[in-house]
Amino acid sequence: MTSSSASEVVRALTTTTPDFPSPGILFRDLSGVFADAAAFAAVVDGMAEPFRGRFDAVAGAEARGFLLAAGIAYATGTGVLPLRKPGKLPPPVISERYDLEYGSAELQLRETVGRDRRVLLVDDVLATGGTLAAARRLLEKAGDTVIGAAVVIELADLGGRSAVEGLEVAALDTVTG
Repeated sequence: MTSSSASEVVRALTTTTPDFPSPGILFRDLSGVFADAAAFAAVVDGMAEPFRGRFDAVAGAEARGFLLAAGIAYATGTGVLPLRKPGKLPPPVISERYDLEYGSAELQLRETVGRDRRVLLVDDVLATGGTLAAARRLLEKAGDTVIGAAVVIELADLGGRSAVEGLEVAALDTVTG
């Protein structure tokens, strides 16, 4: 399936829920994409393709990023790094706090997982860029090199790419307006 086909599948199977998780937010739900085997495979392949052969591990932020990271890692024969919410990993962990468009959050990574990996960072939606920027800082604290970021949907009007300036970002679909 081509990346344009993957984009079409994403548009067809993604639902939008207004005012979730808080007023004024339009939540993009990829559950339909994840539930459809062909669509999920197209998304995984489309996200990996621009970076193929350039990474040793795939990092995904809890929780939808886990699904994408695991699929991409499996498809490319690489490792997967789960970036967790506080209290989900045993110590020692390293942490990074960040702001979201509707609050604040924190990501953690096991400190003992390893170092010097070339990591592809993945997430479902690039909005303000807070999650990707925090994940990048966390992985760099761990001694890894983030080679790029792949997302399913970019909400272009929110300017999230500016939060990860200098990082190659690939989006399967871009939403404006």
